Amino acid sequence: MEINGENESDGFYMIEEIDIPFEEEILRNPYTLKSWFRYIDHKVEQPIQQRIFVHERALKELPGSYKLWKQYLDLRREQVQDLNPARYEKEYLKVNNCFERALVLLHKVQANYCSFLMKQCRITKTRRTFDRALKALPITQHPRIWEIYLKFARDIGGETAIRLYRRYLKLEPDHVEEYIDLLLSLNRYDEAAKRLAQVVNNDRFQSMHGKSNYQLWMELCDLICEHPHEIKSLKVEPIIRSGIRRFTDQVGKLWNSLANYWIKLHHFEKARDVFEEGISTVMTVRDFTQIFDTYAKAEEAVIEKKMEEAAERTEEGQEDPEQDLELDLRLMRFEQLMDRRPFLVNDVLLRQNPNNVHEWEKRVSLWKDNHEKIVETYSKAMRTIDPKKATGKFHELWVNFAKYYEKGGDLENARTIFEKATHVNFKNVNDLASLWCEYAEMELRHEAIDVMGRATVPPAGNPNVDFRDESIPVQKRVFKSIKLWSFYVDLEESIGTVESTKAVYDRILELKIANPQIIINYANFLEENKYFEESFKVYERGVELFNYPIAFEIWNSGSKLERARDLFEQALEKCPPKYAKSLYLMYGKLEEDYGLARHAMRIYDRATRAVSDEDRFEMFNFYIAKAGANFGVTYTRDIYERAIEVLPDKEAKDMCLKYAELERKLGEIDRARALYAHASQFCDPRTVPSFWQIWHDFEVKHGNEDTFKEMLRIKRSVQAQYNTEVNFISAQILATRQAQQASQQEGAPSSTTLTPAPNAMQLAEQEALQNKGSSHTSARTMTVIFNIVSSYLCFYIVHLRK
Repeated sequence: MEINGENESDGFYMIEEIDIPFEEEILRNPYTLKSWFRYIDHKVEQPIQQRIFVHERALKELPGSYKLWKQYLDLRREQVQDLNPARYEKEYLKVNNCFERALVLLHKVQANYCSFLMKQCRITKTRRTFDRALKALPITQHPRIWEIYLKFARDIGGETAIRLYRRYLKLEPDHVEEYIDLLLSLNRYDEAAKRLAQVVNNDRFQSMHGKSNYQLWMELCDLICEHPHEIKSLKVEPIIRSGIRRFTDQVGKLWNSLANYWIKLHHFEKARDVFEEGISTVMTVRDFTQIFDTYAKAEEAVIEKKMEEAAERTEEGQEDPEQDLELDLRLMRFEQLMDRRPFLVNDVLLRQNPNNVHEWEKRVSLWKDNHEKIVETYSKAMRTIDPKKATGKFHELWVNFAKYYEKGGDLENARTIFEKATHVNFKNVNDLASLWCEYAEMELRHEAIDVMGRATVPPAGNPNVDFRDESIPVQKRVFKSIKLWSFYVDLEESIGTVESTKAVYDRILELKIANPQIIINYANFLEENKYFEESFKVYERGVELFNYPIAFEIWNSGSKLERARDLFEQALEKCPPKYAKSLYLMYGKLEEDYGLARHAMRIYDRATRAVSDEDRFEMFNFYIAKAGANFGVTYTRDIYERAIEVLPDKEAKDMCLKYAELERKLGEIDRARALYAHASQFCDPRTVPSFWQIWHDFEVKHGNEDTFKEMLRIKRSVQAQYNTEVNFISAQILATRQAQQASQQEGAPSSTTLTPAPNAMQLAEQEALQNKGSSHTSARTMTVIFNIVSSYLCFYIVHLRK
């Protein structure tokens, strides 16, 4: 064994006197690792030769110790760590020999040996050492070696790196992306594209870098488009076209990639064909815009280059007619491309939805004065659009087509279009009804045949079809369209006779499709033509057809006094309380104007009993005002007393105050005081302080000490009564809660209070509020009936005035 070029026997001069105890210990225990480590630790501050001498002696006795070899090899590597491998090659060789000796018994140091060799200029030696390590170590330890081996491959590059990565991919095929990056760094674009194509075609491949299949596709497209001349192993166009079919949301970018591929190969005509194919097949405006903008820029770039060449030829005095002709053709082609853009965008939108009526209309407007193209577009639209799936008003497209022929003076073709349109199974009946109306208006402009008579003819087989049955074609249901009949009636009123108009109205009533407006219009029409009795009959038929609230409009529309009274009585017989108020007011006004005031008071008295609870207080006030105006204020006392008896507490209190004020004005102070005392039972001093203030002011002005004390006694009694009643407690709780809610809404801090549980009265109030909300829909319906009845009755009142 050598120690820095010397034999081991010559190294015993390094043993010093202080080393004797350690030498004696290793002589006694030469195979004890601790003894050698103590000796080595003792030499840690000594020169490197002495430390190497001790390590060599220890390894001679214990050649299989991994810890001893590792410490020794680390020591030898530290010795040459900062030295140049080329200049101090011999020193590195000595360390290599130590590693080789260690590998005889210990394969664990393979990784350290390989890492050490990577710092030296021995590529073949390092590669063979790596290969030997892979053969010597089990497969489970190969990842440690491959991690260093691949770093070595990336450092040296070239064919060696490629071959090493190919070997590695046989073990770890998922790391193909690292191999592709290596190929790109080495400008091996063909093999990189080939590998990348294999990756994107493998559905089970999972990227180690988190890339999606779409990202890998785009990397492949960018690669083959940027380096088209280097790609020899792949058919580029089929690859990109497969991506177009696969990634439908990115077709614009892929079409541009394919076109740019041909442009870089200087195949400009093929690139133009690709652009044209792209803009004629994409389904979204975004993709179209991407392709069209790229197409336009490519054409501009070529034209700019041709113009520069033409300018150079002009400066040099040369002429090239072929190049000048090509430049003119390209300019004309570019101008034509820009003119086609609105049509191309329209094509995209129609490919998205061929049933889009608005886009078809827009396409017609793009052709402007081109008669052949306009007719062709309309014809194509009629063949393409599915009436049941049409987006927009399909019937208007037919109407506009017919009007186009009409404006051109071709009335026969316009009629042909309308006739064809009447056989189209539109989405709903109103579309067909609107089309018939337009057809009739066109014929009216030219004083031609009666179209509405044909449109309103019922089907021969089953005239009692259900208008709302969507399974029945619209042609068999259109005769029940109120829109169609309304137009027919207006037409007859304008240009027809009274008899023909009456016949149309009667036909509407026979079909039972009349609405309240039709009834009122028919009655007004008869009234204008002096058919009063028939007008009354129409109103009566309307009342029979409709219930409240719709019937109210008809009642309200209808001259004799007795007949008007009969109508009012008939209308009030089944009128709900909620709508009775207006009818009673109209009835009373009728009696005031044309009858007796006594009869009017009797009607108002009936109204106070028949109206709803929420209208009763207002009705009593109106009754009192009318009674006072006609018979004097003393006549109103009985009305006040009955109102106080039947009204709720809150409204009874207000009525008592008004009654007391009346008595005070009449000088009946005692009667007024009695009314205040009666109303006091409804007024808690804590919640209704205004009432007690009014009584207080009354006693101060009209009373004496005894009456004032009596007022205070009543006030205490009422307060004590409310303190013990459940109603009062509930009212107090509710008032407290409302005050808290109001303070929270205003942002003011509220004091901490315990919220009591809701009692039965509060639950009942909440339920009543819910019921009130749920009755809003029926209330709207009742309002319509109320208006019809009012219209009918107004009709009679107007004629009574005449």
